[in-house]
Amino acid sequence: MNLIGPRARHTILSAVPDALGARDAIDPGIDVIFPADAPPLHGKPGPARYRDLARFMRQFDLVLSYNWGSMDGVMAHRIFAPFQDLPPLIHHEDGFNEDESVRRNWKRNAFRRLALPTAEALVVPSALLERIAADEWGARRRTVVIRNGIDTEAYEAKPSVAIAGLERREGDVVIGTVAGLRKVKDLPRLIRAVATLPANVRLVVVGEGPERAAIAAEAAACGLADRLVMPDFMAEPARWIGHFDLLALSSRSEQAPIAVIEAMAAGLPVVSPDVGDVAAMVAEENRRFIAADEAGFRAALAELADNAPLRAQVGAANRRVAAERFDESTMVAAYENLYGRALAGRRLFSGN
Repeated sequence: MNLIGPRARHTILSAVPDALGARDAIDPGIDVIFPADAPPLHGKPGPARYRDLARFMRQFDLVLSYNWGSMDGVMAHRIFAPFQDLPPLIHHEDGFNEDESVRRNWKRNAFRRLALPTAEALVVPSALLERIAADEWGARRRTVVIRNGIDTEAYEAKPSVAIAGLERREGDVVIGTVAGLRKVKDLPRLIRAVATLPANVRLVVVGEGPERAAIAAEAAACGLADRLVMPDFMAEPARWIGHFDLLALSSRSEQAPIAVIEAMAAGLPVVSPDVGDVAAMVAEENRRFIAADEAGFRAALAELADNAPLRAQVGAANRRVAAERFDESTMVAAYENLYGRALAGRRLFSGN
């Protein structure tokens, strides 16, 4: 929205109307409203709700839906599009909560299969989600992969913002992670792995969420409490992620994590379980540190923590790949092309 700027006006409905934290990230100059009188996206499915949602859609040129919370809107479009002049709808999926991180809910899969056929396209950020869309949702022909992107140049500068609680001592090696503190991120696994490393290795966990107390308890049990820093959520990672010496993920499930792209752009190596698209995202030099099992994960952390020249070599390769594949200009161009084709088709069809 921010990069498209004044070329579009936006109306946003949320399935969780009180959860609008991302609203603060929208530039003040963007033309956007959050209507209080719109039909709800949440509630018991039914013809009346779907009719009201379809009527609401008719005022727009393009409808963009996002993740499971918007699926009633997608179903409304599916039911009424054959009979009403509804705008094109493009659906976006970028991952799952804990309840579907390993196996999708069969009822939700069936609902997606029923709802998606009138969508102009289904946008996903990873090859893993592309396979799920094809195999589980029957959406192979309409699925489009658009990889996440960031302003990679912003990550080339040295860090300009301190991380609260982190005071680097001579000889310290700082392993960092950026994640929502949720069970699917399995941060206790990372705590246990770092606890086996030498005393000069410290861990910084940037994020907020319901598992904060459990993570702190695991650190205390492992004797890592005095080497753990948990500064809560921090905005603008380009200004502080450079305090890390390497990024470590411990997730049970991922798609194409933004944190990996941010670390790559900052010239950091990445250690992670082999989840989602992580192995395909990082530079070739980094791929052996994407671990197939727990032993490999711990060995990768130990090797990189002990070898500064290797960290620099792998990080430089990651930075090159980030600039080539994950810059936001490439991402935004792909979205603009997709949305533009949908709008052009509507103008051709409607005669406007």
